[in-house]
Amino acid sequence: MRTIIRVLFLAALCIGMLLPPVYVLAEGASEKAAVTAAEDWLALVDSGKYTESWHKAAGYFRNTVEIVQWEKSLHAVRKPLGKLIKRKVLSAKYYTSLPGAPEGKYVVVQFEASFENRNKAVETVTPMLEADGLWKVSGYYIK
Repeated sequence: MRTIIRVLFLAALCIGMLLPPVYVLAEGASEKAAVTAAEDWLALVDSGKYTESWHKAAGYFRNTVEIVQWEKSLHAVRKPLGKLIKRKVLSAKYYTSLPGAPEGKYVVVQFEASFENRNKAVETVTPMLEADGLWKVSGYYIK
């Protein structure tokens, strides 16, 4: 009986030791899916499809930013940069809470970008996991 208890304890201990890596792998998969969603969304912005980018954004984003305000902002900030030359991911970090945002699953993705009229910029795109299981952009900032 003591041997069975010892084996079960060791089995539980081993399973417990495996759980953190499984969580990290799940988090990594989330980051990858979120980066893909951010890149797809940025492609809309890059091609001047500002209205479509608003419609493809997260519900939280659409409830926070009016479509007319979004279009005006992008025309003022993004259009003068010209065409995208290149973009690469600098970082992607998973969060379950962000300042001023509802609790949820977020990935803050930073891209280094180069445009026709601006050699170096950093774009921060924040996809969030929606109730339908899809990552959609909830925030965008360019510096």
